[in-house]
Amino acid sequence: MERTGSVRRKAMARQHKAEVMIAGEQLRLRLHDGKLIKDRRYHLRTYPNCFVSEELIAWLVNHKEAPDRTTAVCLMQHLMDQDIVHHVCDKRSEFKDAKLLYRFRKDDGTFPFNKEVKIFMRGQRLYEHLIGDKHSILQLREEQGVAYQRSFPGCQLIDWLLQNGEAVSRCQGLELCLALQEHGIIQHVAKKHDFFDSGLLYQFCINFRRRRRLSELLSESEQDNYQGTAPSTPEDSHPDSPFVLHKNPPQEAAAGFQSVGASKEPKQATSGRQGSLNSIQLHAAGFPPFVQLSSTPVIRCNPKSVLPRQYTCEELLTPGAHFTKRVLTVTGDALGWGFVLRGMAPCYVQAVDPASPAAAAGVKVRQLVYQVNGQCVLYLDYRTVTTLVMTGPRIVVLEVMESLE
Repeated sequence: MERTGSVRRKAMARQHKAEVMIAGEQLRLRLHDGKLIKDRRYHLRTYPNCFVSEELIAWLVNHKEAPDRTTAVCLMQHLMDQDIVHHVCDKRSEFKDAKLLYRFRKDDGTFPFNKEVKIFMRGQRLYEHLIGDKHSILQLREEQGVAYQRSFPGCQLIDWLLQNGEAVSRCQGLELCLALQEHGIIQHVAKKHDFFDSGLLYQFCINFRRRRRLSELLSESEQDNYQGTAPSTPEDSHPDSPFVLHKNPPQEAAAGFQSVGASKEPKQATSGRQGSLNSIQLHAAGFPPFVQLSSTPVIRCNPKSVLPRQYTCEELLTPGAHFTKRVLTVTGDALGWGFVLRGMAPCYVQAVDPASPAAAAGVKVRQLVYQVNGQCVLYLDYRTVTTLVMTGPRIVVLEVMESLE
């Protein structure tokens, strides 16, 4: 009984972490739209994709995300504690209401892609796929006389994973579903059972499309700390919002990182595990059959992947151009493919997880993407190409171009 309580508390903590990640990502996109995040110059140095903390605090108050500046600082400190934002030079561990520069870690490629984050992103992608399916298995169903919205039998979810190339066997499908349950992504409708390949009903614990208010997350965090209770589940109480996390496909899951420019040598940070960066979505991303990956040190850095200069599509197609083509086959694992795309056309590989399927297949930074699964994508931006990868089969065939210079 004690073990069950411990597992449930961990699942609740992970669910809250997921809610914070979604809220942080939604805030990041709004700030980009509002032009609060931009390149800024300070002491003869340019800091890309950052914001001034006192400007952001004023924005949060003006947009009713916080009742006052003190609460707004607490909200941003919460995001800072969760490794979502940081000081541009990592010199401060506190968020100050001052003329200081901070940045979202997704905007400089330093977000910690551990196993927990990648499972979250995998769950997000599956949720979006299931919600968008015309014949979705998420339906109103009954179990023991109680009706549950958007529920599904465990066996049907595994069938769906097999049919859509998300798993190659029922065993792998079951392992993936157990991982999703362990990390607070799905649960038994009555919270009485672990995941089984059976007719028992399950639901997603998280409505990834609901717009989060930062103040709610702070309240949930305090409630967890002092009362030990879980955050409320938004699945039924909040309708889907048009303000979806997949607003800009690659940025949302893990894939739309913007490099901070021609960076110097990458800096090593904390130990942990560098996971497969998902060229999603993160629209993140937050994914195919579940496998166990080995542990490797985490490197947080600004990927040294900025192109030496911008290439045009016409230049790449000019006879005698100094480029060579390579065909690479990337088989996604349980956590994604492991590469990030950037660029408006042509797009290029901005980052590669060294422990990912992409790295094993030969994907490298600065490669320009010419074809995806036989389709020419040279004139498409990274959002469109990312969507092609995320909505396509688990095995992705890339034709890339490399500069000979």
